[in-house]
This record gives sequence, C-alpha cells and structure tokens, in this order.
Amino acid sequence: MKAIVTGATGMLAIATINCLTDSGYEVIAIVRPDSARIDNVPVSDKVTVISLDMANINELPDILKSEGLDSDIKLFFHFAWDGTHGDSRNNMDIQTENIKTSIEAVRAAGRLGCEAFLGAGSQAEYGRVKDGTKLAPDTPAFPENGYGIGKLTAGLMTRIEAKKYNMRHIWVRILSVYGPFDGMHTMVMSGIGNMLEGKKASYTKGEQLWDYIYAKDAARAFVLAAEKGRDGAVYPIGSGNVRPLRDYITDIRDAVNPGVPIGFGEVEYYPGQVMYLCADISSLTKDTGFVPEYTFERGIRETVEWYKEHYLK
Repeated sequence: MKAIVTGATGMLAIATINCLTDSGYEVIAIVRPDSARIDNVPVSDKVTVISLDMANINELPDILKSEGLDSDIKLFFHFAWDGTHGDSRNNMDIQTENIKTSIEAVRAAGRLGCEAFLGAGSQAEYGRVKDGTKLAPDTPAFPENGYGIGKLTAGLMTRIEAKKYNMRHIWVRILSVYGPFDGMHTMVMSGIGNMLEGKKASYTKGEQLWDYIYAKDAARAFVLAAEKGRDGAVYPIGSGNVRPLRDYITDIRDAVNPGVPIGFGEVEYYPGQVMYLCADISSLTKDTGFVPEYTFERGIRETVEWYKEHYLK
C-alpha cells in the first residue's frame, strides 16, 4: 500500500511519514522544488521524494504514472499550506491560493484512486469560544483571520470535491502540537533553545489552560483517522486534556536544566489572549480507537534530546 503526503518537510508531515512507514506503507513525499528543508524528509527505501510545487499538484498523477508509482495508492494526506505565521495569515491572496491547491490536491487524489483524503485544518477555524468550551466537531466555527477562514473554506470545499470521486473525506482541526522539527518560533522550541543556553525565560503568569499533544501521537491520530474515520468527519486533534501553561513551561525547564530561572508574570497577556484551549477527541476515539500514548513529560524529553542532536553538535 502507498500513501501520499504533501508539505513533507514540516513537523506534522514528517511524523506522519514515520508512522506510515512503521505501519508498512510506502510513502510518496511531495516537497517544493526549492525547499531548504528537503533533508528533513525521512530517508528510507519506503519513501520516494517528488519535487513538485503545489501550484502544479494537478500534474502529480501523470508524474507518478511515468515513474510506475501510480498503483495501490490508498491514502492522501494534505499538509502543505502557505501563510501560517505573522502577517501572512491575513494575506488573502496566499490563503485563496491555498484553497485552490487543496481542491486540486483532492482531484489528484481522486484520479489516483485514493480511498481517503485527509486535510489538515486548524483550531483557528473556530475563532474565539467561551472559556471552558472543548472544541468538538460540531462547535460553531467563526474564524477571525484569513488563515482560519482559508482552512474552514478548504475543508468544506474539498469535502464536496471528494464526493465526486466517491472518496472518503476526513478533516482534522489541529490544536497545539510539539515535537522534533517544530518551528523555532514556538513556545516549546524557543523555550528549549533559550534554556539550553542558560538564559532566563520570561513568560506571562502562565494561567492559560491549554492542550498539547506530541507529534508522534498526532501522527498516529492522522493515520487512524484516514484509515478508519467516517466520511465527512471533522476531528479536533489534541490530547483531550488541559494543564496550566506554567506547568508545561516548568516541565520544559526541568527536562533541559532544572537550575534555569523562569520569569513568570514578566510578560503581559496580549489583547484577546486565549485562556482555554482543549480538544474534544471523543468522536475520534469512538471511530478509530485513538488514545494518546505520550505524556507531555515523556514527549518533551524526546524533543529536548532531538534538539541537542540537531542544534548543539
């Protein structure tokens, strides 16, 4: 069996590729022709890298046919997405292009005879919800930025497109994931970097109640959802539990260097700070059997060791 993974140089895609190959799949990894992170893609005789811009994803079936790779492709995982950080989240040209390429990805998957298409959505699709509200498949979605609007629109449009090919459509709305190959701007990675240098890290009071899930668990959720998920299902992806942010930060410090001071309360909450963020994974568990295996402490120790190996050589 084969699976296709777009956006193959990112944290979520890399973890998914590893999960797929461990489960016996051959993986076709789609990367940008000029990607500076192509070395991130796992090297394996089960992984074939195809350099292809998402603007040309409609060419994928012909490319795979020419290379004899167009048979037995069961699953299509679509992670590729531009404009995920900073001002680009509200760049409507970028977000509109993301929607277009997502639709073309479904068409490519359909032409290749895939059984299921899994698209990577985001918690940003929900917008602001009342504190204490778990994000469930049926939680009303009112995105507040172009990124969230783009993800919500892509999820709805690709679902309609997938029906034309009698292909199951799964949409996952991802909360806070951490792990190897995460971006250096995130709270987890920036904290690890600063603490390894012995720097005092400054934060808010850390009262936010958030839900973090390790990349390996998230990848397993994606694969189970693609294999067993209901057609048309939306699955929030998280651990299903919350802890105060200060506890996560303390765990990071303890895994790096217990002697490093933490400046809780030295940074003000920004306007509109989200104080509660938790996924309701009950439908995912019911449909697929998924239950997270990693505690944050275990996942963060693995992440710290990976960071040391890759950045402190």
